Amino acid sequence: MSTVQGDGGTAAMAVTPLSGRCAEAVERAEHACFGISPFNSYFSTARIRELAAWGLDRFERVDFFVPDAQSAFTFEALGYAPEKAAWKARRQGQYTRNKIVTALGSLGVADADRRVLGWAELENNAAFGRLHESGLRRYSEDADFRGACREATGWVLSGKLPAGQAPDEGQVEQAVRYFLAELPLFIDTPAIVGTGTSVFCYHEPPAVLRRLYGGELSWRPTAGQGFAVVVPAVQD
Repeated sequence: MSTVQGDGGTAAMAVTPLSGRCAEAVERAEHACFGISPFNSYFSTARIRELAAWGLDRFERVDFFVPDAQSAFTFEALGYAPEKAAWKARRQGQYTRNKIVTALGSLGVADADRRVLGWAELENNAAFGRLHESGLRRYSEDADFRGACREATGWVLSGKLPAGQAPDEGQVEQAVRYFLAELPLFIDTPAIVGTGTSVFCYHEPPAVLRRLYGGELSWRPTAGQGFAVVVPAVQD
């Protein structure tokens, strides 16, 4: 783990790459993609601004990934009707977008609305579509890969169910589509955004991503793809 202090008074961040190759991508500092979860209170406007200020100071380019429409899969798994699930996902996704745009605007970013990568931006992106289809096919054909994806999904669902209740097979199969729609950003963000390298930044990665970047799964991130746990550094 390293602590990186931004110039100009931006907050220090504790940065933990998940592998040596991830560390190389961090050092190149070409592109950072911050994952911003729509239904996670961790991502207040102030926190997003703090992350954005650090990222803009550290990297040549910064984008923010918001799994907005994909959140409907999780809600359907929790029992919501498809229409209600889609509405909740759409409403919270827009709220999250607004927080990002507000945070970036306060930092003087002129094209703040273009820095958000949600479903509207990704569904017609050729590289994303290719990666998404590849992930779906691998999920269908590779039992070990499928098990890892389902384990990650079960962990997420367990945190949203009443204490002591575990998700059933049907719920996991429904909700795993959320993870499979995120996966392209963990495999090859450079192809999606048109950069040589990219670092996906998040504060709490599930165990499956440590396996992914550790080379333990059949599908592996491209050479330019990195992942780093990025959190505010504890100040003495």
